[in-house]
Amino acid sequence: MVSEEEQEGIVRELNHALSLLVEHMDPALIPEVGSNIVYALPGATEPGQVAGVFGRIVSLKGRVHPVGEVGFGASDHIARVALTAMRFEPTVRSAANIRFSEETVELQKSLLFEVCEFDRTKEPPGVKTMDWGVAFCCREGVPDAIVDRGAIGKEPMIRILGEDPEQVARNIIKLSGRIKNTTLG
Repeated sequence: MVSEEEQEGIVRELNHALSLLVEHMDPALIPEVGSNIVYALPGATEPGQVAGVFGRIVSLKGRVHPVGEVGFGASDHIARVALTAMRFEPTVRSAANIRFSEETVELQKSLLFEVCEFDRTKEPPGVKTMDWGVAFCCREGVPDAIVDRGAIGKEPMIRILGEDPEQVARNIIKLSGRIKNTTLG
């Protein structure tokens, strides 16, 4: 059983990371579907045990804007990314999604991020893409970023992973500082 104090700590840390993103993230990194950042309780096994931003994070008037507040059960999609990564490395409990571009992938590599990519066309039938794709990329260790080039009706995306939301936010901020000089920014 997780204590209320532990849950409050998760929400507090996630709110801090969110404030960093609001202040320093380049809105060009927010995908059309919006971004989210999540932080799972230790030993979490379901999305309800993962805190995220209700309504996601969007670009509004050229600024990073969280639509709702931070709370548990706010995300399914990005929560499953964190939960799957935790099966391979329990200390990696945070994840976020950002807009895909070749430039961003190259920037990540130049910053020495460990980047993995999965191919949706090789996904076995009857599994959820994120569960399979993240597991595919985590077989030999959890990378800093997972690239998903999308599919028909599925926006390409990059998922950033880390031990805590501040680490994830700081990696997104590193990218934000660099994209100002590219075609993204």
